[in-house]
Amino acid sequence: MARIVDWGKYNYQKTKQAQKSRQKAKALEMKQMRLGLKIGGHDLDVKLRKVNGFLDTGHKVKITVIYRGREMAHRELGYKMADRVKDLLGEDIVVDQEPVFAGRQLSFVVRKK
Repeated sequence: MARIVDWGKYNYQKTKQAQKSRQKAKALEMKQMRLGLKIGGHDLDVKLRKVNGFLDTGHKVKITVIYRGREMAHRELGYKMADRVKDLLGEDIVVDQEPVFAGRQLSFVVRKK
């Protein structure tokens, strides 16, 4: 059995349905926070407070440790900084992407459990 369909009406309904489903979808952004190796304690607290705000709103956060000049000779300090950041963020986070060294920066991605 074949049905005769008004193509214009069918296409209109299809686009309206797609618009409605797009409105309901929540767009997750990837936020980024950049840290230096020589960051002070209070500055780190301020940045991590901002990261917690991003995580509470449901975003993923890419944390990047930037190396400058001769700091490249001490790459292990960046991994220590990454571990320190993970500890300070607490137990309610999950590391989506482990720390990866690329160029002059070490980056990893965290999200809320």
